[in-house]
Amino acid sequence: MKTFKTTILATTLTLLHALPALAAAGGRQDHSSAVVWSFLGFAALIVIAQLLPALRKTWQTLKASKKRDTEEAPYG
Repeated sequence: MKTFKTTILATTLTLLHALPALAAAGGRQDHSSAVVWSFLGFAALIVIAQLLPALRKTWQTLKASKKRDTEEAPYG
């Protein structure tokens, strides 16, 4: 039980000692405003909107190719 209390005390003291460093690391460095993040989000939506139909068409092509391969009976 004494070892447990010592471990808890050591962990608590270590975390309390590191607390100012953790608090200082929370600031943002890029100084981007909400307008920049809105633009990037809108650009991401455009990319996703273009990728979905392309992936759907690729999937349909692969399914059709697989179906065509299984319908052909091998000779021999």
